[in-house]
Amino acid sequence: MRRLFILGPALLLIASPLFAQMKSPAALNPAFEQLKSLAGEWVGAEGSGISVKVTYQVVSAGSVVMERIQPKGEPEMITMYTLEGDRILVTHYCSAGNQPVLQTAPVSAATGKLDFSFVRLGGAKSPEEGHMVGLSLDLATKDRLVQSWTYLDKGKAQTETFTLARKS
Repeated sequence: MRRLFILGPALLLIASPLFAQMKSPAALNPAFEQLKSLAGEWVGAEGSGISVKVTYQVVSAGSVVMERIQPKGEPEMITMYTLEGDRILVTHYCSAGNQPVLQTAPVSAATGKLDFSFVRLGGAKSPEEGHMVGLSLDLATKDRLVQSWTYLDKGKAQTETFTLARKS
């Protein structure tokens, strides 16, 4: 028992520098790093004037960006951004009760623009149920963000654009 007491702290001293040197794959992709720079609070409006509040938080040791979006008078929604190989993957937890997954084409540079296309739909009662099928993010400046979401319902697509400014 005494050996464990002495050996345990020694192992921690040896392992700590190794863990500090490990980098998440997310830290190696400039486009994902640009997405992580959104961390903080944002406010703005949808095209028809409905106000919206968005919060970005970097979680899971820097491997996930969590977005909380709250259009005024509507339920909050969560969107998770992660890296999958050289693509950024989005899972949107919609107030409609489903979870569409979208992804970018392969990205390696921070261009200020990310376009996501539909991959699959989870949590839906049927494939015809209304769900997100597209997302574009324009993050050309550090204090202004434009999101364009495309929603497909009964074969009809509708796009809503949110123009946001950094609050903090």
